[in-house]
Amino acid sequence: MSNRMEPVFALVSTVFVVIIMQSLVLINGEAKSNVHIVYLGERQHDDPKVVTDSHHEMLATIIGSKEEASKSIVYNYKHGFSGFAAKLTESQAQRLSEFPGVVRVIPNSIFKVQTTRSWDFLGLSSRSPSNLLHNSSMGEGAIIGVFDTGIWPESKAFSDEGLGPIPSRWKGTCESGDQFNATTDCNRKIIGARWFVDGYLAENGQLNTTDNKEYFSPRDADGHGSHTSSTAAGSFVPNVSYKGLGYGTVRGGAPRARLAMYKVCWQGGHCASADILKAFDEAIHDGVDVISISLALGMPRFAEVDERNGIATGSFHAVAKGITVVCAASNDGPAAQTVQNIAPWIVTVAASSTDRAFFTHITLGNNKTILGQSIFTGKEIATEIVYLETTGPNPTSAAEIKGKVVLLYDSPFPTYTGTKDPIVFLQESGAVAVIIVSTRSDESDSCYKDLACPKVDLEVGNQILMYIRSTRSPVVKLSPSKTFVGKPLSAKVAIFSSRGPNSISPAILKPDIAAPGVNILAAVAPHYRFNDNGFDVMSGTSMATPHVAGIVALLKVSHHDWSPAAIKSALVTTAWKNSPSGSPTFAEGNIANPFDIGSGIVNPNEAADPGLVYDMNTADYKLYLCATGYSNSAISRIARQATICPSIKPSILDVNVPSITIPNLRNSVTLTRTVTNVGASDCNYRAVIEPPFGIKVISNTSSLVLQYYGKEDLLPGYRLHIPQGEHRILFWQPYLE
Repeated sequence: MSNRMEPVFALVSTVFVVIIMQSLVLINGEAKSNVHIVYLGERQHDDPKVVTDSHHEMLATIIGSKEEASKSIVYNYKHGFSGFAAKLTESQAQRLSEFPGVVRVIPNSIFKVQTTRSWDFLGLSSRSPSNLLHNSSMGEGAIIGVFDTGIWPESKAFSDEGLGPIPSRWKGTCESGDQFNATTDCNRKIIGARWFVDGYLAENGQLNTTDNKEYFSPRDADGHGSHTSSTAAGSFVPNVSYKGLGYGTVRGGAPRARLAMYKVCWQGGHCASADILKAFDEAIHDGVDVISISLALGMPRFAEVDERNGIATGSFHAVAKGITVVCAASNDGPAAQTVQNIAPWIVTVAASSTDRAFFTHITLGNNKTILGQSIFTGKEIATEIVYLETTGPNPTSAAEIKGKVVLLYDSPFPTYTGTKDPIVFLQESGAVAVIIVSTRSDESDSCYKDLACPKVDLEVGNQILMYIRSTRSPVVKLSPSKTFVGKPLSAKVAIFSSRGPNSISPAILKPDIAAPGVNILAAVAPHYRFNDNGFDVMSGTSMATPHVAGIVALLKVSHHDWSPAAIKSALVTTAWKNSPSGSPTFAEGNIANPFDIGSGIVNPNEAADPGLVYDMNTADYKLYLCATGYSNSAISRIARQATICPSIKPSILDVNVPSITIPNLRNSVTLTRTVTNVGASDCNYRAVIEPPFGIKVISNTSSLVLQYYGKEDLLPGYRLHIPQGEHRILFWQPYLE
């Protein structure tokens, strides 16, 4: 038997300091009230009514009466953990933070939302009889909770045809509302649908549903939630394409799994922490197996683990209850230290492309033809081409743009368009197409789909510019896009995908893993601007996240006794470091490193049999909290267990995650990992260490013998030696046989 383990080391030599200043705003001489989350950790009582009463009593001591406290409270968190969201002044929030039993008072933060080919790319073809998809009965019995903008229940992707009864352990419900009838819109596929808006309204006032379509119900007005839900667990829908592109059968990763939608995001994809925490509270009670969250905080970031936000806090309690939480890494790449959702108990997902792309032929007047990535489904365009300068006063009048193709460099974008997007500016000026010169050529859906908008790289763009400048009357012909699949296309890290290192806890590698997130075809709301019969192509770490959530659902069915940490470890230690085709995975022209894609691109079939896993439980996460400076009393309230941190502060390097990141490595470091056998009952594992040039890695054992299933053994500490002052990324790739 042979099993492969691929922990990843990454070396960082940077220290980060973040200072957040807050001021008190006075209106008409009175302190302004804003929504704050009073987080109390684990419930001290099992009766939700007792928990709720305790919240009212606590707040009444600050506000003056239980009646006023009741008016101030937006939510009570009473199932998965204890706490409440309430409108408070800064002084009231400060006083509450000093109460015994209060772990933290957190300001209400606003998060934003971040197919056919991708499952074949990952080795989960529905035509293969011997992969994880079929071995797990396509996710039958698993329940995926999705926190997003809602769901469009009429989509064929959410058909319950062929599904059996709803799992008896399900405790959730469907809630009726605006154009959503719980009786008819929920079925054996959509078994739960809730909506949470009070935290958003308390912070931002009423939603304008006249000028901007929105539904006070689980119904999706945006399209984002339907897209992510159908990617995770959509049913089979044959003969789907986007206007002829990407033709095939659309389905989710776990097509027989059930869906529970928790609508927490509203107009423009804005989502309040108070609403997200309430969704966690209910989802834990309802009985989901995995939670998929394609959300992240916008700039500025204060999503650190040590000042835990709604997602990090709620996910801690979900993981403690055995629920795997999968989150988007965010879309602020390729800059370093932009990765979000960085808590070690979360599976954080970066976005890659696949081996499918949509190309349009660009033929210049000199008969040279080049390829640009684009989703262009209109008629052939043949006209003049002009170059739009990027700085200074606009050198090109509207008359010169109208009816022509414009060559535009996106870095920097033109300055004279003011606050208007340059693409909108060009479209309003009458341009029939825009050729964008960009390093973002792997994001062909990011332009306006009713405008021909092929993207080319810098070298090709410069060739087009030279042709324009050397020709008296330059012309170009653009052909409708065609679908290209397979070699020589290799996967790339999407340029928008946020990168590590982890800016708050640099010893915890983030992102954890990558999955397809470019040009993903899935269901949307039918009034979504660019949809084709209720389906559309989107890109983002939002699209990568439900790919992993669907795979987690399959793993939960195959290995119902695996913990969230074991599942995360299985995903990380078996991932493809190269593309599934074997070719390297690139990021901005270089070989991708762990700060780009974590351990690599998710490999579902290998994850089903990892051999060894790096398991963790609440006790391990408590040690992590000790290492990050939490007090004994705070940790005890979070975990509802008496906690005594070691007298010598534990090292974050010893947190039992399936990767190792060493910040500021200058001298030798010794660290430990504990492995658990989930493979065959009798296994021999041999460590094969392949250190990079200039790094010395020493193990005081060369083999590991596991006699029976589940036995844990300590893999002795690895001593890492590096010359003084030398800093580089370190990959460790042992193979245990």
